[in-house]
Amino acid sequence: MSLVIRNLQRVIPIRRAPLRSKIEIVRRILGVQKFDLGIICVDNKNIQHINRIYRSRNVPTDVLSFPFHEVTATHGLCHLLGFTHSTEAEWQQMFQKEKAVLDELGRRTGTRLQPLTRDLFGG
Repeated sequence: MSLVIRNLQRVIPIRRAPLRSKIEIVRRILGVQKFDLGIICVDNKNIQHINRIYRSRNVPTDVLSFPFHEVTATHGLCHLLGFTHSTEAEWQQMFQKEKAVLDELGRRTGTRLQPLTRDLFGG
């Protein structure tokens, strides 16, 4: 079990240590200790962008949650297979492979996931 907290916004000051302690208490109360959790704090512009990509809703929201480990694992495995995204042509090949894998995973599991590099070159 791990807990990763990243603050990518500057609007609201975030103190990670107190937040981590409170999240650990909530995990104990809910009885959910056996999974990894990542919390990323972003501004309204960025959460609106992510909400548009993953939920087709072009508005900011307070919380988005999804099984991010499938996305990062797919991205990492594509790199291990030799795919890169240094140029637009390389990105296009890797993006198509990631998208195909995540679409098939979604078909089998009912999730809606998109490649990490979706907008790297305007995709």
